[in-house]
Formats: sequence, C-alpha cells, structure tokens
Amino acid sequence: MEALPAVFLGLVQGVTEFLPVSSSGHLALFQQLFGIEEAALSYNLLLHFATMLATLVFFGKDVGLLLCQWCRGFLSAENRTAEGWTFGWAVIAGTVITGAIGLSLKPLVERAMTLPWAVGTGLLVTAAVLWYGSSLATDLCGRPVTPARGVMVGIVQGIAVLPGISRSGSTIVAGMKTGLSAPSAFRFSFLLSLPAIFGATLLEMKDLLQVPDWSSTLPSGWAAGTAAAFFSGLVSLAVLRRLVTRGKWRPFAIYCALVGFLALALSLGR
Repeated sequence: MEALPAVFLGLVQGVTEFLPVSSSGHLALFQQLFGIEEAALSYNLLLHFATMLATLVFFGKDVGLLLCQWCRGFLSAENRTAEGWTFGWAVIAGTVITGAIGLSLKPLVERAMTLPWAVGTGLLVTAAVLWYGSSLATDLCGRPVTPARGVMVGIVQGIAVLPGISRSGSTIVAGMKTGLSAPSAFRFSFLLSLPAIFGATLLEMKDLLQVPDWSSTLPSGWAAGTAAAFFSGLVSLAVLRRLVTRGKWRPFAIYCALVGFLALALSLGR
C-alpha cells in the first residue's frame, strides 16, 4: 500500500467512524472500487486506536466525571444517586450484550465485507433508521441513562458490526427511541463505544502479536494516515453533535441510500 492510499483510508476511517454513514461499509466499498488492497492488521489496529483516542479526547471531562461518580458509588448509598452510578452500569450492561452479539456475528461480518450487495443492503438499512430518527423529538429533557436502556442500545450496537450499518447513527436513534434526549443519546452512544472498540483492539492485538516482525507490515504513510484518522475524527464528532441536537438526519439518510443503491448496482454489474 502506497502512502496516499494509507492517508486516504485514515481520513475515511476518521470521518465515517463518527458520522452516521458506516465506516466499515465505506472502507469495504473504497477498497473494491479503487482497487486499494485491504489494510494490514497492524494498520487497522492503529486506525481504530486513533479514533478511540479521538473519542477519549472529545469526551475527556465526561469520562473522568462519570467514572469518579461510579467508583464513589461503591463507598456509600448516598453516592449512588449521582448520574455516574447508573451510567456506569448502563455502559457495562450494554458492553456485555454488544460483545455477545458481535462475537457471534464475526464470521458473517468477515464474509459480508467482501460482498458489495451486503454492504449496500446495510447502507439502505442505515438510511431507513436515520430517516426514522429525523421524526424523533430532540427534547433537552429526556429520561436518564439506565442499565435497561444500556441493554437496548447495546443490542443495536452489536448488530451494527455488520458492514453498512452505522454504529453511531443506529445507537443514537435507539437511545432517543428509549426516551433519551438527543444530546444524552449522543453522549451515551460514544461512551458506550469505548469499551467495545478497546475490546476489539485487544483481540486484534492478540492476532497481531502472532505475526513475526509485525511492524514491518505497516504501510508507507502510516503515521500520516493515523494522524488523519485522529484529527478528522475530532472534527466529525463536533459536526455530528451539532447536527444531532438539531435533528438533521435526513441528509445522511439520503446519502446512505444513494451509496447503498450504488453498491447494489456495482454488485449487479459484476
């Protein structure tokens, strides 16, 4: 892989990981449309680490505050009235169900990544979900995050491992459907993603360490591509937060539908 494709894939990862258009679906389509070889496992690992780091930086204050409140909840019953106590258990509950679904779907995901029609179908599902999301209220006075709501959003996050289905879009819409306000659903969606991405990264690292001299598999331009994924991810998060609070889902829905039909046409053409 030359330097330019590596940077390009980094930008695609950073932008599409957070905007509701499916990063896995876009990476699969770009690789097939432009003949870009699949990124080495080592580079995939770095790109996922970069987007995870972008999430941590963007939500740094929330992570620190909620984590402290959750830990203090073990010290006294009074501390369990803080938001972080139920929020922490919601993240744990959602992560467990996500892991169970995601691992069971792994063989299907690996196969679907090579099939344009499967990616296109996933993008059409995303388009329908986002269009529906535009009809949901964006009230600032939604219900609190609870373990039960965490399980519901976790189920959706687990299904969203399928290429073409946007993790961010589907989980935010699911959160709003359970009664969360748009800002709360946005925050919960991405904080819930952190354990899942970290767990997936650890699994990839386990496979990577079995490769002799794995650092030699990094493509030319890997450093620039990783930086591109990080900084474009930060910008995408800021853009998405503004759009979510205003209920601006339909442009993304139309975009996903167009790309989905393009993927289906590509599949039929072959």
